[in-house]
Amino acid sequence: MAGTHISSVERTSQTPLLEKCPEPYFEESDSSEFGSKSLAGKIVYIPKLIWVFTESNFDTFVIPNTAFGVLGAFAASVLVEGFEQIPTALEILWRFPLVLAFNWYSVFIFDLANQRSPESIEEDRINKPWRPIPTEKVTSKEARRVLLAAIPLVLLFNYLLGVWRQGFFILILTWMYNDIRGGDEVVRDLIISVAYGMFNSASLEIAVGGGEYTAVDISRGGLIWTTMISAVILTTMQVQDLKDQAGDRTRGRQTIALWIGDRFSRISIAFFVCFWSAACLFFWDLRPYGYIIPAATGAVTAYRVLYKKTPKDDAATWRWWCLWTITLYLLPIISLI
Repeated sequence: MAGTHISSVERTSQTPLLEKCPEPYFEESDSSEFGSKSLAGKIVYIPKLIWVFTESNFDTFVIPNTAFGVLGAFAASVLVEGFEQIPTALEILWRFPLVLAFNWYSVFIFDLANQRSPESIEEDRINKPWRPIPTEKVTSKEARRVLLAAIPLVLLFNYLLGVWRQGFFILILTWMYNDIRGGDEVVRDLIISVAYGMFNSASLEIAVGGGEYTAVDISRGGLIWTTMISAVILTTMQVQDLKDQAGDRTRGRQTIALWIGDRFSRISIAFFVCFWSAACLFFWDLRPYGYIIPAATGAVTAYRVLYKKTPKDDAATWRWWCLWTITLYLLPIISLI
């Protein structure tokens, strides 16, 4: 009887842990702007579809990662090895569209996977109501079908560009972040920082004409620099979460700001922005004039994080953070002057 009593108590105490949390509720229309078009109309609509899914990440993700590759290519002598001849400025600019395309279509895959889930749709109704699924430009089912068609094309493009290894890992990280909800856990910034490393190294290889099918490869100094930038992302990326706390709280997402508190998160971001500004400047051993731009953008970012705290201010601070990272990407070039 005692054993029976204990089992009963254990079952009673465990019942709440076994209950499933209710799924976010939303009603999705069966029709959409994309779905109402003919086959030819859908093909013509694809560029707009790519833009509406990636618009919010274009200037904060596509442009900075493209900048890392292109700006790094202008400092190829210190970041890359295996050249018979260092690429000229004209050759680098000629490859710029390829670097941009790689980052853009990779982000498109991520955004399709990210925005189609019920949880994301519910969150976007609060944080980003202008996105394509809440505004019925496309349904989540249509987004899934586009994703099915787009992934094989992306694999092919990555193979042709010689960056299939980074592209493969980017797809794995996209799956981890979205489909098994790593983006809702504390490890989300770790996933993002590793993804940045893959994006940045691939962007640099494309910009210099390197990759799998050449002898050109990222040098030891280039690998250290890429790793440092990933560390910058890991320790300061939570600045993007400050503006989205209402929606993240609704979804139950474990962001740093919600996990350790808004105040401590802001102090942490400001500290690491200042720390990495100094560390990167020290790494490249610049002359005093090289300190001006990264130090100034870092100071503005740190100040805004600590003293500008409305959602609108946080959105602007997020863009200042992106600008600050781009100024860090200039440091290899400045070191050669």
